[in-house]
Amino acid sequence: MSSEGYEIIPMKPEEVLYSYRNSQQISNQTGLVGYIRADMGTNGNQFWVTWNCFRNDLNTPEISNELSELLHSLRKDGKYLSDRDTLTRFCLDSKNALPYETGRDFGVRVNTRDHAYLMRLNPHKGEYNLYCYCYRKDWLDSHIQQAKRGIRFIDPHYREKFRIADGDEIIISGEPNAYTVRDVPARYVCRYIDDSHFEYGPNLRHICEFAEMIEDLGYKVVPLRASLPEKAYVYIESENKIGVVTKGEMGYKEMDITFSDKQDALDMVDINNKKHGITKAQSEAMKCGSMFGWHVPAADPKNYEENGIPKNFRARDTAR
Repeated sequence: MSSEGYEIIPMKPEEVLYSYRNSQQISNQTGLVGYIRADMGTNGNQFWVTWNCFRNDLNTPEISNELSELLHSLRKDGKYLSDRDTLTRFCLDSKNALPYETGRDFGVRVNTRDHAYLMRLNPHKGEYNLYCYCYRKDWLDSHIQQAKRGIRFIDPHYREKFRIADGDEIIISGEPNAYTVRDVPARYVCRYIDDSHFEYGPNLRHICEFAEMIEDLGYKVVPLRASLPEKAYVYIESENKIGVVTKGEMGYKEMDITFSDKQDALDMVDINNKKHGITKAQSEAMKCGSMFGWHVPAADPKNYEENGIPKNFRARDTAR
């Protein structure tokens, strides 16, 4: 802790989910007190703040004073909330904050004795420059630790079919019928509640209830892991060609290029994937997903070494 009684550290990737508004269920479980948003005005030297309380029972005078003192401290002596130019320099220094995938936001976590403040920083003029979500630290950390176990998808007999990380997506597809509440297929972000419950979009379900509903409707659930790219290049050995695989879809789209030598095709796959920041582990997982289904262990990059060699799942797992 600093002499002011707080610690500033870069946000962790798993904490990003909690620097946005979440459902009432998740907000209650994580001990969300409320959040503020602030902008630095036209000239970048102002600080207009709006407070949004979530739980009055947690919004004690102590936390109100703590938050006020924290913001006051971070606004003075050239610290990162003192003005927009300083905030910009702070965000662009990679050791200070976690860059979001948006390319416009940066995350820090500020810890006090009892609370965690997740700050989403945006140094751009004309936008809110700060969102700060205030949590009971022990509640938040406990929930994040449990959520690392992932969200289980099972069949009606409680056999696990696959598991995805908190915040990953699924596609629900099938033929529309009289019980369909919206067109299918539909794509949903999934959030961990506990080992037996999860949210998909606005819906809260027990994992067994969800499995029975999917079976009754004759639908199919396809995982869209965030660890996979939207598309990847793969080598089609049977045809000595390159294919493009799309996440969540079976098969591939053939590239209109022929090769006389296998190594030339493999090299071109590597070049194209590297150009788009796609690792060999991701490429192999995408290839297996497009062949055997996106629910199998072989469709998850975590099951591969850096060079694309499978770690420890068995070959027969690809067809599970």
